[in-house]
Amino acid sequence: MKKRQIILMVLLLIAIAGGVWLYVRFGRQVNLVGSTGEGGVANVQVPEGFEVNVFAEGLNGPRFIAFGPDGVLYVADRGAGRIVALPDANGDGVADEVRVFAEGLNSPHSLVYHEGSWYIGVPTGVVRLTDTDGDGKADEQTILIDDYPTGGHSTRTVLFLPDGRMIVSVGSSCNVCEEEDSRRAGIVVYNGPDATGEKLFATGLRNAVGLALHPETGELWATNNGRDMLGDDLPPETVNRVLEGADFGWPRCHSGFLEDPEFGFDGSCEGVEPPAATWQAHTAPLGLAFYIGTNFPEEYRGDLFIALHGSWNHSSGVGYSIIRVTLDGSTPTGEAEDFATGWLADNFVSGRPVGLAVGPDGALYVSDDKGGFIYRIGWTGN
Repeated sequence: MKKRQIILMVLLLIAIAGGVWLYVRFGRQVNLVGSTGEGGVANVQVPEGFEVNVFAEGLNGPRFIAFGPDGVLYVADRGAGRIVALPDANGDGVADEVRVFAEGLNSPHSLVYHEGSWYIGVPTGVVRLTDTDGDGKADEQTILIDDYPTGGHSTRTVLFLPDGRMIVSVGSSCNVCEEEDSRRAGIVVYNGPDATGEKLFATGLRNAVGLALHPETGELWATNNGRDMLGDDLPPETVNRVLEGADFGWPRCHSGFLEDPEFGFDGSCEGVEPPAATWQAHTAPLGLAFYIGTNFPEEYRGDLFIALHGSWNHSSGVGYSIIRVTLDGSTPTGEAEDFATGWLADNFVSGRPVGLAVGPDGALYVSDDKGGFIYRIGWTGN
């Protein structure tokens, strides 16, 4: 019995020593402001002439959002394991109701409409939802993919390319490591909506959460969450133009130029696809949307908006905002700039932006998975 107590004491001392070492080594790079406290309505700040209102509330961890062919906003309400529809029949900028389209799903994160059905990204793969009788609820659920590895980054984002092929982004299992499953830290492509003919579309993306098609070129763009524990400012976060076969470098190279201190080597960034745009590290870019509406002023049209979820791996709070990347066609013309802020104020995080969608009314809709809100940003100025 005494021997057992000694062993337990030794293990406890080792754990304490390990904790002290971690604090000394990494403590200055950690900020948990985003994960503490309850969410609430944010005082969102936008440029003059724009107006913000709460479009919907009472959701449970809403992630990505998308408008259906019926003009209704659909939401992957991850915490409730469901997909909900938020109609606004009278066009007053506030949802009339929260209507359940499908439930009983495992942590749904993304959704996309394609040829009569919704395709939902869940941690283990993709589920297809179909409303066969037109009553506004999915009465048919089909599991298309159910073998993705879980653990680590668990969100799966599904999208369809202009040629009809289906792609899914699968994040890494770790901060930085060599993956056993080649599908991790990349984007997988399939022949079509039945998920056959699996192969890799792009590699070296640690966690490409957001996917979107450029409205003019049809090319794929993706946000990527860079690695942690390299200080407050490295590596910068990125958004990328993703061509088939591209290698973005992870784990050996980050942001197109930074050789990893553990997995990198001389020349490890050679042949790595450079990002389209970069900005402050550890802001955790998630959803992205090209502005294709006509409500915003002319100078905003065609530009790219990106939701920054915010990160723990920075000595002070960064992110928790929407940024704008100005574009000339598909070429960025300047530094990424703040468009909507206020979810972080006075070292308190009231919400964390996740998904973006441009509505039929031309407004920009934003999901907040901490507060459980959907915000609507519209132009009201002259």
